[in-house]
Amino acid sequence: MAHRTQFQLLTSRRFLPFFITQFLGAFNDNVYKNALIVMIAFRLVESEANALINLAAGLFILPFFLFSASAGQLADKFDKSRLIRLIKFGEILIGALGVGALYSGSHIFCLAVLFLLGIQSAFFGPVKYAILPQALKRSELVGGNALVEMGTFVGILAGTIVGGLLAGFTGQGEHGLFYLGLIIMGAATFGYLSSRWIPQSPAPTPNLRINPNPITQTSKILSTTAKTPSIFYAIIGISWFWLLGAAYLTQIPSFTKNVLGGDESLVTLLLSAFTIGIALGSMLCERLSDGHIELGLVPLGAAGLTLAGIALSIAGGSFTELQHPTLTAFFSSDGAIAILSCIVLLGIFGGLYIVPLYAMMQDRSPREIRAQIISVNNILNALFMVVSALLGILFLNILDATIPQFFLIIALMNAAVAIFVFTKVPEFAMRLLIWMLSHTMYRVKHQGLERIPAEGPALIVCNHVSYVDALLLAGAVRRPIRFIMYKPIYEIPVLHFIFRTGRAIPICSKSQDPVGYEQAFREIEQGLKNGDLLCIFPEGQLTKDGELQPFKAGIEKILERTPVPVIPMALRGLWGSFFSHKGGHAFNTWPKRFWSRICVVAGTPVEAPEAKAQTLHDEVLELRGKRR
Repeated sequence: MAHRTQFQLLTSRRFLPFFITQFLGAFNDNVYKNALIVMIAFRLVESEANALINLAAGLFILPFFLFSASAGQLADKFDKSRLIRLIKFGEILIGALGVGALYSGSHIFCLAVLFLLGIQSAFFGPVKYAILPQALKRSELVGGNALVEMGTFVGILAGTIVGGLLAGFTGQGEHGLFYLGLIIMGAATFGYLSSRWIPQSPAPTPNLRINPNPITQTSKILSTTAKTPSIFYAIIGISWFWLLGAAYLTQIPSFTKNVLGGDESLVTLLLSAFTIGIALGSMLCERLSDGHIELGLVPLGAAGLTLAGIALSIAGGSFTELQHPTLTAFFSSDGAIAILSCIVLLGIFGGLYIVPLYAMMQDRSPREIRAQIISVNNILNALFMVVSALLGILFLNILDATIPQFFLIIALMNAAVAIFVFTKVPEFAMRLLIWMLSHTMYRVKHQGLERIPAEGPALIVCNHVSYVDALLLAGAVRRPIRFIMYKPIYEIPVLHFIFRTGRAIPICSKSQDPVGYEQAFREIEQGLKNGDLLCIFPEGQLTKDGELQPFKAGIEKILERTPVPVIPMALRGLWGSFFSHKGGHAFNTWPKRFWSRICVVAGTPVEAPEAKAQTLHDEVLELRGKRR
């Protein structure tokens, strides 16, 4: 079953060593960073501590702007497994410097090491996400990304907790520094050892010339990416998520202390709730998408982030501050479960939102510049996180908004950004409608879909039973389909948006619209020449009695102009469903059956010379069988 796939990856050498390596890297970075921040906060006066803490945050993120572009080029030019080993070996050296810096007590030395860790993370980022499409099958990409996101957030949380706890035991006569050093060096060493088991990942562009200028290189790749709106706006969506996540996570300590009246244990609880939510949402992606890259989950996640953010604002704004800052007092208070639930839901919907976007970016990026595109994504992620900090300063310090009010503002901003992105790339909304249809009114099974060519021009012919046939086929076949469809159906409100977004080709009889008829055939011919997968319902109309009608000769005319393979397909079980004509007219007469179990079946491709209308009719009839 599909939901087992992602966990089976943890038993595979193709994935497990990499997963351990990236988890330990995220953990180790945050052990050192948080230990340093806590030590600074408690050893210095408030004014000096705040300045150094802000400097530390800036020094860790600065390398992403300076080195990500070069890191992306290196990941495209060299074997990624070899690069990971070099990066992880560098982590051992940096870790040793970090331990020395912590023992020295020199904050300047410690901050310099933090900058080096930022450089190491900047070089690891593009390799981390670019290696997945090479190591995994396309059907495993969602599951792999889900595990990586889960591992990253769990590593960040664990490192933050461990670093903070041990930093509290670094006074004279205490052994916190020793244990910090042991953990930092141990995680770095085990990370390097696990990286040695990562299989080879050959370079896609070994002859690439490295451009060391981060500005011109970033501009070049960003310009290339912008030519493919789906990739560009996926990057914008990913970066916005990091802005949103940074806004929530940065404010949780202040929210806990100043709004809830809690202590450090409550901060840890709320951070853990968010991390658990991210893990659950990421894992849920695999089950909800059946192992495919299901973009319909992105709008669902965006809507959930907005609603959960609004709910958190309301719950936080109405919470009565605790008299005693303990977990027991918190759980005994009205609204505690609501706040905790909202934070878990933010994580769950965040996982549903981010995992398909990462998988989409990896899958659709050209193989030869995939790591460079991911490097641009990392730069924009860092930029958006800086903007997140500026938004916090603007609303909380300058405009004097409360933290619950700030949560409400960013939740509403999330809705605005989501609408903007989904307007620019309507495919997200289209996939959501298809996903909802195929997971509510219909239970869809597939058979023989592997016979559909993964690329190149081809033509699907299928029986026509209901007004949603095209949506169900588009949901079943993961390769984009351009539908040739009867113009009146194309123009149905709401469905028209979906068909237009999917670049459907409307057609009607030559007697009804001679000009439109010829225009449709020109579009069909051009689409096949461009390598598109097209689908036609050769009956020319919906069945009124559930039987397969004769196929019209238009199919032969298409193949005469552009000979391509033809894949016969059939929809089983749709007759009598809500959108079919059984029992009267669809939409006007309530049918006997609302819930339908259907099957989408694909037959063996037929070469163009043998693909006559009657032959294809007989093939589809056999595939459909008695079940209509």
